[in-house]
Amino acid sequence: MKEKEEKILAFMKDKDYVPMRAKEIATMLQVPKKEYNEFLETIGKLELEMKIQKNRKNRYRISEKIYYEGYYRKHQKGFGFVKITEQEEEIYIAKEHAQNALNGDRVLIEITEEKNKIKKAEGKIVKILKHEKDTIVGIFQNNKTFGFVVPDDKNFGTDIYIAKKNFGKARSHHKVLVKITKYPQKGKKAEGKVIEVLGNVNEAGVDMLSLIKEHGLPARFPEPVVEEAKRYGNKVDKKEIPNRIDKRDKIIFTIDGEDAKDLDDAVRVEKLANGNYRLEVHIADVSYYVKENSLLDQEALIRGTSIYMLGRVIPMLPRELSNGICSLNAGEDRFTLSCSMEIDQKGKVISSEIYKGIIQVTERMSYTDVQKIIDGSDKKVLAKYEPYIPEFKRMEELANILKKRRFENGYLNLDIPESKIELDVDGRVSKISKYETTFAHEIIEQFMLIANETIAEKFYWLEAPFIYRVHEEPDLEKIQELNKFLFNFKLKIKANKENIYPKEFAKVLDEIKGTEEEKVVSNLVLRTLKVARYEAENKGHFGIASQYYCHFTSPIRRYPDLFIHRIISKYLEENYDVDERFIEKYKQEAEDRSKQSSEREKIATMVEREAEDMKKAEYMESKIGEEYNGIISSITSFGMFVELENTVEGLIRFENLGNEYFIYDEDRKRLIGERTNTIYKIGDKVKIRVTKANKLLRQIDFEIL
Repeated sequence: MKEKEEKILAFMKDKDYVPMRAKEIATMLQVPKKEYNEFLETIGKLELEMKIQKNRKNRYRISEKIYYEGYYRKHQKGFGFVKITEQEEEIYIAKEHAQNALNGDRVLIEITEEKNKIKKAEGKIVKILKHEKDTIVGIFQNNKTFGFVVPDDKNFGTDIYIAKKNFGKARSHHKVLVKITKYPQKGKKAEGKVIEVLGNVNEAGVDMLSLIKEHGLPARFPEPVVEEAKRYGNKVDKKEIPNRIDKRDKIIFTIDGEDAKDLDDAVRVEKLANGNYRLEVHIADVSYYVKENSLLDQEALIRGTSIYMLGRVIPMLPRELSNGICSLNAGEDRFTLSCSMEIDQKGKVISSEIYKGIIQVTERMSYTDVQKIIDGSDKKVLAKYEPYIPEFKRMEELANILKKRRFENGYLNLDIPESKIELDVDGRVSKISKYETTFAHEIIEQFMLIANETIAEKFYWLEAPFIYRVHEEPDLEKIQELNKFLFNFKLKIKANKENIYPKEFAKVLDEIKGTEEEKVVSNLVLRTLKVARYEAENKGHFGIASQYYCHFTSPIRRYPDLFIHRIISKYLEENYDVDERFIEKYKQEAEDRSKQSSEREKIATMVEREAEDMKKAEYMESKIGEEYNGIISSITSFGMFVELENTVEGLIRFENLGNEYFIYDEDRKRLIGERTNTIYKIGDKVKIRVTKANKLLRQIDFEIL
């Protein structure tokens, strides 16, 4: 379709072109008769997107104005922003120029004012190409003769009117799923029909179910997909064993959290006679079971990634595979795609080998127990695993070597603790704290990183069709903005257009390591960096200071890993002599799958964040009036955010900053008291009281003490 569009546009842009009817254009372009209907579809699409327009005589020409396509992000106050594809900056859309567009809609805009040093570019929506949502989740209110639904998405832009005949079984304060039957027009609200009642707003589990429905997540696997997974059973195919390198006699471990059920990576380290190390990273050979274009594969592609919503997981693959034959369970024969690396004393990979293997994991280890072995802190654990203590000591040695080399290269150690949210039996929050990580986590992280890099570099030089994990260098403008904040901490990142290096960021992070400001500065650095994504072209990974990087180690829960496993398997089967047809076909597929996977990852990240925000607000609803110490994490034009020790973050609005007017210093992101010159800046310690918490709005408010 894209090729045909470009051909038509190029023809119309020719200086000798005169406006023509569709049939005349088709004749000039020698469109075969059987392709004429498809040609008309393409013309229609170009007209819909306002790239071309027709006059009163139905003759087409290139549009006089330039229009841009993008997605509209609406603010609950009525204005919004449009993100144009391939552009970093968003375009501001004033309320009066929003054309009834709703949050998430795909729109065409015209830029009315270009960006300058003071403000963003501005534009107006000229056409809504596609409403993003045809269903919405919200709270139903019965007004006897009619009802309405208040959407959970506060930026959606409209309540939804429900005629009495469309109530279904909904009652007031029920969470419902509504089918939109009429979109808002000329000041009128949207209209809809209740198609599913999720439960009472305060009922346990309804919150997470609402998120699933709101984002259209596939909560259940279709029965044929489950049946396909069940056919593999829980035992490997013995006929396949002779085709694999047998490592079942080796001591191999999985190291995961206590609750993990899908174990897709296992490791082994040995010391060689020359003083080097051999690291073996064994990854579940998921692609052996999830065949290309099978029902399992089609479903995995739709999902793109597993989503972790606190007490609930929406997996990429059915548990019959992810917890069964594809999980590297201790004592069971399992097929792997393995990467064996010889690594010298400085952490450099001297040589590597990729092969299809069969292993039997010796022990399923937890991070907690491995850390106790490393520390020598628990006699019971040491006695239980006594024969394997040297194995874990070697792992510790190698992980330290790899970590040292990585830091020398400029690896960004953003020490931003995750939240640990504990739920009771009813799914309500019982405790929130920092998720503590140990060096045992570091061991697995370092081993997975080096395996991912080794695989990516090998297949880059093979010029194979591939999916890379790309993290490009940040924009200079954003670094300059960051330096304004860092000025408060007497820090600076040295950079210019030609030289933006991870090492400069790493130096700053190293300088504040162990200080009270560490977390705040790490957060500021994180906001300056670009978002990592999947691409078919290798562009390096800035955050881990790596020239070649991919995701190879989690094929149970990420589609890009599964895709490159197929590519690797093909190269192994063909002894690296792959024909051109395969390469061309999969280069296009790599592009398509990269885009799809990046989109699904965005949705997963958003859902996981919303689930966390919802549960944090639920927890703080019972803490109203309580006082806490916190640290200012960010400052905006409407107030400042304060983060507590337990990772909960709340907003202090200007009116809750005491009896004084505060001026917002945008350059240094600080607040200055007009009367007393009191200054609040990022990183300051403050004492607060909780004033409001609303689970439905996912908002927490504090006041300063």
